[in-house]
Amino acid sequence: MRFPRVKAEHRPFRTTEGTVRIGGEIYGLAAEIDDPGGWVWAALSLLDGRRGPEAVAARLIVMFPELSPDEARGVVDDLVGSGYLEEATAPPPRGLTPREVDRYSRNQAFFRGVDLVPGHSAWETQLALKRARVVVVGLGGTGTHASWALAAIGVGRLHCVDPDLVELSNLNRQLLYTEADVGRPKADLARERLGEANSDIVVTAARHRVTGEADLRSLVDGYDALALCADEPRGEGIRVWASRACAAARVPWAGGGYNGPLVTVGVFDPPHGACYECVAAAEHAHRPEGGIPDLGGPGVTGTSAGISGHLVAQAIVSLVTGVPEVAPGYVHGINLLSPDHHVYARHPARAGCPTCFGS
Repeated sequence: MRFPRVKAEHRPFRTTEGTVRIGGEIYGLAAEIDDPGGWVWAALSLLDGRRGPEAVAARLIVMFPELSPDEARGVVDDLVGSGYLEEATAPPPRGLTPREVDRYSRNQAFFRGVDLVPGHSAWETQLALKRARVVVVGLGGTGTHASWALAAIGVGRLHCVDPDLVELSNLNRQLLYTEADVGRPKADLARERLGEANSDIVVTAARHRVTGEADLRSLVDGYDALALCADEPRGEGIRVWASRACAAARVPWAGGGYNGPLVTVGVFDPPHGACYECVAAAEHAHRPEGGIPDLGGPGVTGTSAGISGHLVAQAIVSLVTGVPEVAPGYVHGINLLSPDHHVYARHPARAGCPTCFGS
């Protein structure tokens, strides 16, 4: 970095214990640094975007004669490499139009806070989204909210798949449809409505029912991630198909849904974490009465469907950009009726699993 400064979201402060805390508490990314000599606090004060690392190190040597040049530069280098700093004068990267810079300015502010890759501009995350290709399977409660969120955030190409027509009972939760749409194909409507929501992306659609692993393997070919939002066939069938098809195609995926007030999402990308079948098997062994909850069913509101879809969308953003960096291979969720009931399951791959380790 030429002129680094602390990101506004991570403004540091000194604690009564003599340490320095940097990293916004709201982001859950705070780091606490021992600073008995006051060097770190002084360096952070000097890292204000008006001077380069060498100049900051030189000032530290003047302020603290006990510091050697190597020690002073080490303090500065550690802070610059922490991810809490940004380049003061970094422009948006090439590849984003002025319209897109304006449109996604709030995205940029979000990514700036959560991206701790040293020297990484939050605009680079937006550019990665623009280049991303995501297929959404299932355009019901979870899928309409997930696809809208992915379109709004700027995923460059979305392919939406669903075989069904809109029914009146869908309208309590399925974001993209209105009363006038009853009887019309969901896929066609999704293409139309998402294109209206963001004309800077490409939206395609297909009326297609997934009937096996081969279907999913064909659908994910050429895409960067799968958002699995379908709940048919019931049970684990379609998730097992997705797990195997995506592993074979080396495509990461996230699948989510609801079971009454319980809302969950699973995120998978072997070998970077266990596959769905390994996590499910471990959960069944750990909790034979339950295991991973079944998804779907009649008990759903706009709230539970919306949370489900947005959890899936957030997982997809992480998978295609690496921001925030979260290792796949887990299921998590919440119970809307019990604030203290959180779902989190992460397990190692089973020995010899053909999905995780290849056949």
